[in-house]
Amino acid sequence: MRRRSADFRRPGKRRLQDVVWWISSSVLILFFIYILAKGSTKIDSAHQFSRRTFRRDRVIEGFNVTDEMLSPESVTRQINDQISLAKAFVVIAKESNNHQFAWELTSQIRISQIFLSNAATRRTPLTIKESEYAIRDMALLLFQAQQLHYDSASMIMRLKGKIQGLEEQMSSASEKSSKYGQIAAEEVPKSLFCLGVRLTSQWFTNLSLQKNLKDQRQVDMKLKDNDLYHFCVFSDNILATSVVINSTSINSKNPDKIVFHLVTDEINYAAMKAWFSLNDFRGVTVEVQRFEDFSWLNASYVPVLKQLQDSEIQNYYFKGNNDDNKTPIKFRNPKYLSMLNHLRFYIPEVFPELKKVVFLDDDVVVQKDLSDLFTIDLNGNVNGAVETCMETFHRYHKYLNYTHPLIRTHFDPDACGWAFGMNVFDLVQWRKRNVTGIYHYWQEKNADRTLWKLGTLPPGLLTFYGLTEPLDPSWHVLGFGYTNVDPQLIERGAVLHFNGNSKPWLKIGMERYKPLWEKYVDYSHPLLQQCNFH
Repeated sequence: MRRRSADFRRPGKRRLQDVVWWISSSVLILFFIYILAKGSTKIDSAHQFSRRTFRRDRVIEGFNVTDEMLSPESVTRQINDQISLAKAFVVIAKESNNHQFAWELTSQIRISQIFLSNAATRRTPLTIKESEYAIRDMALLLFQAQQLHYDSASMIMRLKGKIQGLEEQMSSASEKSSKYGQIAAEEVPKSLFCLGVRLTSQWFTNLSLQKNLKDQRQVDMKLKDNDLYHFCVFSDNILATSVVINSTSINSKNPDKIVFHLVTDEINYAAMKAWFSLNDFRGVTVEVQRFEDFSWLNASYVPVLKQLQDSEIQNYYFKGNNDDNKTPIKFRNPKYLSMLNHLRFYIPEVFPELKKVVFLDDDVVVQKDLSDLFTIDLNGNVNGAVETCMETFHRYHKYLNYTHPLIRTHFDPDACGWAFGMNVFDLVQWRKRNVTGIYHYWQEKNADRTLWKLGTLPPGLLTFYGLTEPLDPSWHVLGFGYTNVDPQLIERGAVLHFNGNSKPWLKIGMERYKPLWEKYVDYSHPLLQQCNFH
């Protein structure tokens, strides 16, 4: 068959190719148109957004809160002033038991604060028109408060009167608390009095107790042996002294090398002798003396005894006369003239054969071995003591009267104080430096109580000024009779001191610290049970 020419062939195949080509071109053109249109929209949107941002930045830049508040026409400042005044009136209204009015003020304060919050959020100042109702409503309430005599002048007078009344009540309550606390601290508990009576009775009726002491005359050599550890306690409290000795012996590595020298008064002498004859403390040697037997202890030598003969001193300490109750009761405690309290300044005379002694108060508990105290080098000083000047209160100026020229001239007001209660005394240096003579000098100068008022610590600070060697604070931890003590200090402390009125043998003792003391009391002892110790 003969092939047709090109012009007369079927056009189907070529027509299909043309259709495909036109469709592809159309899609491509539409795609480009879409891209161009989308890009134009983005540009317009970005342009509009930038214009809005620029406009907002200009508003923010033009709005300065501080300037607006300082403006004399500032609505924000006016509302703030109203809120401050309204808050004061809320307190006053509550004080006057006008709780309804206080609630109304509080509600209006909340409304005004919402206005301020909205203005701060939108960063545009408040206008008078939009704040008119809030300002007017608050002004009406403030006017009503003034009509109720809540104005400043009236309230200042009322508050002053109330403050003065509260101060008087507080002063009265504080004075009563101090007075009753002091009385409670000075009173002897019935159980302790009972123990003294029973022991005294046993001493005079049971001759075997006295015989036992006579059979122990060989201990006299121990009392003078300077190779042993000598402790001294001056007290009229049998149980407290017993706890000191018991706690020392239990925590000692060598209790047989410990010698306790006790000095008491005539009243408690027999009871003390009986108690320490009846009880054993792991081989500790105990000597009991009474200060009335010291022939050198007389008014011609001891300033305190001389002062006790003065009628004015007797009235001050024992009757409370000639003072118009101006002096706090704690300064008038007769114990501050007790010889048992002042014997600490006569230790070389009390123990003439000894070279070194550790002095302990009767309100301490020992919970570590104290033998290392006797090897501490005092560097030529007389007194080894723990300093207490970590706080400002324990500087010299808190104990002494620096308006007096004698004090002002001789002592640095910022000198560091220290504590009685656990002290290492070098008696050789004491005698060499005539420390007791220094004490006599200052005690005589204070006959009119113008140098200091309270206790034996102030004369101690004067007497041992420049003669005290600081010890590590862990040797002596204070405050168990009046404050809270850091548990870590309790754990590390060698001697815990119940200084203050809240003694552990009293009902007013601090309950949280009583167990530290009570664990050295044998409550199963027949005499303690008979006297209702528990």
